[in-house]
Amino acid sequence: MSQQELPSLHHSSKAEKNVPSLPKAAEDILGCLNERQREAVLHGDGPLLVFAGAGSGKTRVLTHRAAYLVRCRNIPPANILCVTFTNKAANEMKERIAGLLGYMRRDMWIGTFHAICSRLLRYYAEKANLTPNYSIFGESEQTTLVKDCIKELGFSPDILQPARVLDKISHAKNELIDPRRFQQTAGNLFEQQTSEVYYLYQRKLGENQALDFDDLIMRCVQLLEANPDILETLQDRFRYLLVDEYQDINFAQYRLISLLAQKYRNLCVVGDDDQSIYGWRGADSRIILKFDQDFADAKVIKLEQNYRSTGNILSAAWEVIRHNAARREKKLWTEAQAGELIFCQETSDETQEAVFVASCIEELQARENLALSEFAVLYR
Repeated sequence: MSQQELPSLHHSSKAEKNVPSLPKAAEDILGCLNERQREAVLHGDGPLLVFAGAGSGKTRVLTHRAAYLVRCRNIPPANILCVTFTNKAANEMKERIAGLLGYMRRDMWIGTFHAICSRLLRYYAEKANLTPNYSIFGESEQTTLVKDCIKELGFSPDILQPARVLDKISHAKNELIDPRRFQQTAGNLFEQQTSEVYYLYQRKLGENQALDFDDLIMRCVQLLEANPDILETLQDRFRYLLVDEYQDINFAQYRLISLLAQKYRNLCVVGDDDQSIYGWRGADSRIILKFDQDFADAKVIKLEQNYRSTGNILSAAWEVIRHNAARREKKLWTEAQAGELIFCQETSDETQEAVFVASCIEELQARENLALSEFAVLYR
């Protein structure tokens, strides 16, 4: 992406000109919200933490807050950055905000951590010691490259398994640990050999003018830390940050957000420590739990009204989750009916369990005239 294709990175101190007449009044933006949702949307400047329980309307809060900032507080769209975890969530956010505003400006940045970082690295490629048209290696290219490194170093792929090595390298990058630091802290033989692979892997990525997905965030953090002028430019540009699924961020993502938010501190994060399920890929739920320690003046709002589940489901979920030690106290409730009772079926083995589940599906399918695509089976 050329610099000309990228919207201006200069701060807009005034509301944008030529914005079309907006059909949505403040009442339209706020009218469909419950009391706690409205409180979050109306929050002024400064850090805001929203604990949003499952089915409590967190996406609605984020999108309505973005629309409120533009429509009612005259914040230029260019000064708002919305960060999500998936492309699907980013697209949904764009559509909802456009619906609320009656238009969608290209200069409001909405995207995943990786997309945002990739965009910045291409824009500041020279400062980041990159070529602007660098490639991004996916899982298959990464695996091939690691296998080549293991072979070139004379290690056994049966002992030094590529998937395990990649996982270790990914974890290191999520902690902002470069090859040199990794080598200094390597303990056992596996880590020592992995450190050599890590060095060679990064060198070969450079030779291929490529980055992997973890590099996108780590290199972006390094860019901001090494270039105070660029950091200040981006801080002035992105004066309002909205981050989704904050319980799932890792240290590198946390560092990125902290750098961007440290000047104006208009950071709104939404998440739920009870829904943190990505610890295996580096997510650290402790980050959301210590948000109001990082920002002592943070406002904390809990969204506890559930719009998705029945009362019985919420009661059962509460009886499980309340035993978690490291969590922020919250209890979901709903205006919906109690719904069907939940039952527990014990079987002698996995085969009998499968037979039981299949028979339940067949019975419901016949009785309710349902398609198999309407069923979901959860397991672990």
